[in-house]
Amino acid sequence: MLLAGCASYQARPLSPATQAAALDQRTLDAPRLRHFLAASVPATTAAHPTGAWDLTALTFAALYYQPDLDLARAKLATARAGITTAKQRPNPTLDFSLNYDASSPIAVPFTVGPVVNFIIETFGKRGYRTAQAQHALAAARWDLATTGWQVRSHVRTALLDLWAARQRLQLACRRLTLQQQLVSLIDKRLAVGEASSLDSTREHINRAQLDLAVQDLERAMGEARVQLATAIGVPVQALDGVSLSFQAFEQPPSSAQTPASGALRERALTQRTDVQASLADYEASQSALQLQIAHQYPNLTLGPGYNYDLGDNRYLLGFGGELPIFNQNQGPIADAVARRAQAAATFEALQARIIGAIDQGTVAYRGTMQSLAHADALLADARRRRQQIESAFQAGQADRPTLVTAELELASIEASRFDALVAQRQALAALEDALQQPLFDPGLWPKIPEQNPRTITDTEPSS
Repeated sequence: MLLAGCASYQARPLSPATQAAALDQRTLDAPRLRHFLAASVPATTAAHPTGAWDLTALTFAALYYQPDLDLARAKLATARAGITTAKQRPNPTLDFSLNYDASSPIAVPFTVGPVVNFIIETFGKRGYRTAQAQHALAAARWDLATTGWQVRSHVRTALLDLWAARQRLQLACRRLTLQQQLVSLIDKRLAVGEASSLDSTREHINRAQLDLAVQDLERAMGEARVQLATAIGVPVQALDGVSLSFQAFEQPPSSAQTPASGALRERALTQRTDVQASLADYEASQSALQLQIAHQYPNLTLGPGYNYDLGDNRYLLGFGGELPIFNQNQGPIADAVARRAQAAATFEALQARIIGAIDQGTVAYRGTMQSLAHADALLADARRRRQQIESAFQAGQADRPTLVTAELELASIEASRFDALVAQRQALAALEDALQQPLFDPGLWPKIPEQNPRTITDTEPSS
């Protein structure tokens, strides 16, 4: 019986240096990653890894690499092991009874008899315990799916920030070029006495401010690249030489697909992964309460035994059990009732937060749509003014500083219009998170693999 166990300990030491080196060597060109992409997004495999990486492909790369998913999978494995523990029947115990008979004629007046005690669980305790573990496993599965969505959200946010920083840098560089032209023209006028030093100083200050803005945007673009690499789970050098596609932000879905309609709102309140996880937690608390109520009634102990006494075979049968005299498990039952109430309140609070997030996202999205429409109108006016001044310049009725000033005004309004566009995309992203529904790249959201795709072999089925 001592050798009945089949499990043995195997040491798996962690080496910080080896682990860090493995993380630092991650790239988007890994063969296993390409295989994972081919199996996950077959419609886009032709574009990877040689083509541009869009939001969908980068999301699947993050699902392949992101350590947060490894942690969620480890918690899932722990919950799965909990079912094995819950289903186990209590092992019997083996006792030896030692009897001493002083009047025995034999030399050693001791007799030893074995007694095996079987524990019989009553009132369905094992079933309730197993149900609690199964609900905990369901909650862990939904937590894994929630982590997968959070990974996608982080990738989308980082890619959106990188797109915004790149576009803002291009617009700022264009404004800086125009401002340098204007400074040069004003300085020439100042040299011949046709402009004041105040005009020259003002334009020099504007140029310095634009120069600093360009430096800040270059830093912001570098930070956005690091943020994107971190969201994927690779070092930032893995993005060197990688072509990125921002089409999801440049051409978002039509406005008819984006508002939080009644169907999307209801789906978010009932089918979001964190909602399902909270429901599973509540069901686990229900099973825990049933288990504690069943613990009011004691388990039984059945102990058959045998004793050999001077040629007599004596068979024993003992019964036992806990006497619920001093308490009837009131404390654990009260604790289970309170935990069930807490789980119900947590679920209600979660739904309230989702409603608030959807309403806030809807209002913000509609507001940014109005701001973007107003910015489009201002941009159209600026383009008309610039065209009029260019026609006047061609006719000799306007000088070049006036034309450059009009172009600079147009570039400034284009930058403001792009800020409104970024705000609209960010509001759409917030609405996407509130609904937990892909809006930038509509389509079937994948089931997150329960096994690590970096370690699963080709013969193992994927979950």
